[in-house]
Amino acid sequence: MKSGKRYAEAMKNVDRAALYDIVDAITLVKKNASAKFDETVELHIRTGCDGRHADQQIRGAVVLPHGTGKTVRILVFAKGPKADEAQAAGADYVGAEELIPRIQNDGWLDFDVVVATPDMMGVVGRLGRVLGPKGLMPNPKAGTVTMDVTKAINDIKAGKIEYRLDKTNIIHVPVGKASFTEEQLADNFQTLIDAIMKAKPSTVKGAYLKSVALTSTMGPGVKLNVAKLVN
Repeated sequence: MKSGKRYAEAMKNVDRAALYDIVDAITLVKKNASAKFDETVELHIRTGCDGRHADQQIRGAVVLPHGTGKTVRILVFAKGPKADEAQAAGADYVGAEELIPRIQNDGWLDFDVVVATPDMMGVVGRLGRVLGPKGLMPNPKAGTVTMDVTKAINDIKAGKIEYRLDKTNIIHVPVGKASFTEEQLADNFQTLIDAIMKAKPSTVKGAYLKSVALTSTMGPGVKLNVAKLVN
């Protein structure tokens, strides 16, 4: 298989026992992103948190200085003037109760982020079983439950991304595209790491960042030197 050969070739460039500086890691990830499409550069952080405890949950959002390189489709749940405001701000889809059957029954999920005004959360809550597992449920901590829909939409289109623990206490977030310059990826990376370090729960015992790896969509992971990131 071509992809298997490509991956094997890329693996030759990575020393599996090494812990790389961020500059060297970015250079390596860009070099290994050889697919025919513009691969996403992703950050994977294994934390020392225990997400089963509410006080060790991590969830937040940050605007990447150079964006994600991806066109984000935004659905806004709002009514009246707030619905008009969302349309004017450039939301891709705006609606209320009438969207429930379309999402629940028809499986419509042609959007990447969901924003809702607080008064619409009773309606959106009915979609919890559909949106929750996909990480699409609006959340105040991520700034996606708000009356200021214009700011929410502008931030998302400017490159706002959400970070959160998965079930295995790992954070997976995009840093940009392989076509970005090394400086752009480094800026985005530093902004993300700073935000995640600030979000450290005070109750975490032991190492907060157990391992950090950078990878592209089709490329192998490159492990980073965590000690240099936290100093």
